Amino acid sequence: MQLAKLTDINYVIAPDPEKVGLTRAVAGVDHLGQAVELGVVEERPLTIFLNRREIVTAMTIGDYPEFLALGFLRNQGMLQDGETVTAVDFDEELETVVVRTQTETDYEDKLSRKTRTSGCAVGTVFGDMMEGLAEVNLPKTSVRTSDLYALSAKINRTPSLYLEAGAIHGTVLCQGEAPLVYMEDVGRHNAVDKVAGWMFQTGTSGADKLLYTTGRLTSEMVIKCALMGIPALASRSGFTAWGVEIANQVGLTLIGRLKGQRFVCLSGAERLIRDADPTAVAAEPPKSRRKGGV
Repeated sequence: MQLAKLTDINYVIAPDPEKVGLTRAVAGVDHLGQAVELGVVEERPLTIFLNRREIVTAMTIGDYPEFLALGFLRNQGMLQDGETVTAVDFDEELETVVVRTQTETDYEDKLSRKTRTSGCAVGTVFGDMMEGLAEVNLPKTSVRTSDLYALSAKINRTPSLYLEAGAIHGTVLCQGEAPLVYMEDVGRHNAVDKVAGWMFQTGTSGADKLLYTTGRLTSEMVIKCALMGIPALASRSGFTAWGVEIANQVGLTLIGRLKGQRFVCLSGAERLIRDADPTAVAAEPPKSRRKGGV
């Protein structure tokens, strides 16, 4: 079957590599001792409060702090579907965001069971995230290989901080062959949480979606995707064994090493619809970061 033509689908949210404050110029020297100036990604702390309680301080690039806070709390089980959020207040000067809910909940026990994860930029999950998987019932949604190839081509050609400066991860909420919401951050877990926050605020279901990430398919990434109700997760990168084990446990389709014509599916292969001839897919061109990128 011939691949669907890649169309100019407008993102709901797309990266803005030109946004002031996300990068800054830094002077140095190259391998020849010549002076160079690179645009590098900014990194700053953001402290998240739930009502009057301080929850966590995350290192982030600073865009979409409200979505990051909502998504982090949602993926930690501190915000439930249908819970009433009365306000999300971001203070740029204090580098804090406060999420206020109609009903306060006590999280001392949850806060006492933090686990440091393998996520870059020091990802943090809490002890009962795995417990939340017992209630996950993901739909058995099929994934078309033609959509995988179209998504990869579209996303990899989208202007982004990765192409501008590197040192960044991207996560994209997709539906069919259409990428919808593209978030970036220094940690892949932050990028995922921003997508989760957007979904929570807009009431968007994950049942017919696929999540694409540039990062590794670790246990944390699989857990977050499952808790978001998204039945398929794809990445340019590889897998961890525990990530694959959890994906099989919850019935999540897990696809890695998605580059050009190639990919590997280690969970949910029976849900793949092979409607594209891989030999008809163009090889992935080399990355073409702008001058000054790293």
